[in-house]
Amino acid sequence: MSVKTIFVVLLAIVCGLSAAWGMTQLRSTKFVTTKQETIPVAVALVDLPRGRTVTAADVEVKEWPKNVLPEGALATPEEVVDRAVVIPVMAGEPILQAKLANKDAGRGLAALIPKGMRAYTIKASRVASNVAGFILPGDRVDVLLTLKGRYDDETGGGSTTTLLQAIEIMAVDQQLDAPAENKVDPDSLGSVTLLVTPEQASLLDLGQNMGQLTLSLRNPEDRDEADTRPATLADIRYRQVTPVAEPTSDGAAAPVAKREREAAETFDILTLRGSQRGHLQIVDRQ
Repeated sequence: MSVKTIFVVLLAIVCGLSAAWGMTQLRSTKFVTTKQETIPVAVALVDLPRGRTVTAADVEVKEWPKNVLPEGALATPEEVVDRAVVIPVMAGEPILQAKLANKDAGRGLAALIPKGMRAYTIKASRVASNVAGFILPGDRVDVLLTLKGRYDDETGGGSTTTLLQAIEIMAVDQQLDAPAENKVDPDSLGSVTLLVTPEQASLLDLGQNMGQLTLSLRNPEDRDEADTRPATLADIRYRQVTPVAEPTSDGAAAPVAKREREAAETFDILTLRGSQRGHLQIVDRQ
C-alpha cells in the first residue's frame, strides 16, 4: 500500500471520528430556552364602540408580553368595568386608560363631553340633508344660519352667515359611532349633536329659534378659520360667479381667467306723463 493511500485512509478515519464526537456532544447538550416575561392585562372580548359602558362580560385578563405592552394598559377588570368608552376598542385589544372616561364621568353621551364643553342638539332633519346624509359622528362641520328679512331692508329679504366653524359632531340621532356603510339616511334624521363651548351653545339656541341652521361638511384635518362674510339676497340677486379654480398641490388657489362680476347697479326712475306717474327700473349689468 502506498504512502498516499495510507494518508487518505487515516484522514477519512479522523474525519469520521470527529463527526461522531460532534454528534455525541450535540445530543448531550441541553438547550436552555429563555421564557418571555409577561404581565396580566385586561383585554376586550368584544368590540367596544364609543359611548358604551364596559361590563364584566366584555373583559378578560390575559398574559401579555411585557416588552410590547402598550402604555396605559389596565391590568384588572375592576379598573375597566362601569367606565364609558371614549375611543373605540377592538376585540382582543388591551384596554388603555386613555380610551376610557373616568368612573365618575357618567354614562353614554355625558361621559364623552370634555370638561368645560357642552353638547348641543339641533332638532331638525334638514340640518343633514344639505350633505345628503354624509355627516357622521366625529366629522367637523361649519354651522350656517339663515334669517329672513324684509325685501326693503339692507339684506333684500334674507341673509345667511357662517355662525360657527370646524365644530365636531358628537352624535347623529342616537348614534355615537359611524355606521359600517359610512352614510346616514337623510330622510330618517331627526337630530345632530354638536360639541361646543357654552357661548357657542347660546348662539346655536338663538339661531335655531330665530332662523334655520344648516351644516357644511369639512375635511377632518381642516381646522383653519375661513374668511367669510354674510350672504344677502341683495348681494346675489344680480350676481354671476365664475367657476372656482381647484387648489394646487401646495394648497394655494390657482389663478382664474376671469374675475367675479360685481353686483349689478340698479337705477329707479320716476316718470311723469301729464297727471300720471310711472316707475321705471334700469339695471346696469356691465
